[in-house]
Amino acid sequence: MPNSPKIGISLASPLLAGMILATPAALAQTSRPAPVLAALPVSHSVLTSLLRDYVRPRPDGINRVDFTQFKAAGRGRLKSYIDSLERAVPSRMPSQAQMAFWINLYNAKSLQLVLDRYPIASVRDIRLPDPTGKPADGPWKANITTIEGRALSLDDIDTKILRPQFRDPRIHYALNCMSLGCPNLLPEAYTPERLDHQLDTAAAAFINHPRGITLKGDRIEASYIYQWHEADFGGIKSVMAHLSHYATPELRRQLATASRLDAYAFDWRLIDAARR
Repeated sequence: MPNSPKIGISLASPLLAGMILATPAALAQTSRPAPVLAALPVSHSVLTSLLRDYVRPRPDGINRVDFTQFKAAGRGRLKSYIDSLERAVPSRMPSQAQMAFWINLYNAKSLQLVLDRYPIASVRDIRLPDPTGKPADGPWKANITTIEGRALSLDDIDTKILRPQFRDPRIHYALNCMSLGCPNLLPEAYTPERLDHQLDTAAAAFINHPRGITLKGDRIEASYIYQWHEADFGGIKSVMAHLSHYATPELRRQLATASRLDAYAFDWRLIDAARR
């Protein structure tokens, strides 16, 4: 079974750090109290409402997004939701709430980045500079949000927060890059109460879909996710065990005869409901 999420990271707020280090004399000279971010629960109901409105499940098993309608009618609600996340204090949340928070922030910002530039053919058409100013294919290295005073990129959320802290390979089924090769964008937000079930559901849906695993005779073609992130699964043997755990009985039987993945594929086209 995948590892259960562990206790979340602490992102120290500069505001809080300043208050802790300030002397009584310094505080007395302050004309008004410094604002303190409130560690209140974050509601993801707005994101769920938006995803239910604009995510379009298709018979081929790949969820698309109606970006045209989303851009016309949903961008304001999405911005308000992201603003609420950027006022939050995830370092004070319980573990499951932290994990849901970061996944939802990643997906919401990915949606926003596409909507701000739509129509585009692929998320890789979004060229944003990395923190050094160097242009990059895709938006992943640019600082696109600030949480508790810390500027973060999508890569930061993925590689510096979610994966090293929670060490759960199911994270790869939750983060969405808005591409046909990605695991599905669910028509609901991730929530602390349902997180394990949602991650298991996302894993099973992807593994049992051709873009996750395709059998070609005695050869196995897999998503590049399993090559790019093989170490997160514990190596190739653990990848195979992971795939078998979520596979249907027929796919599990076929995987049992293989010891390796023979080829990899990934489709970077946008999950655009307007295109077939």
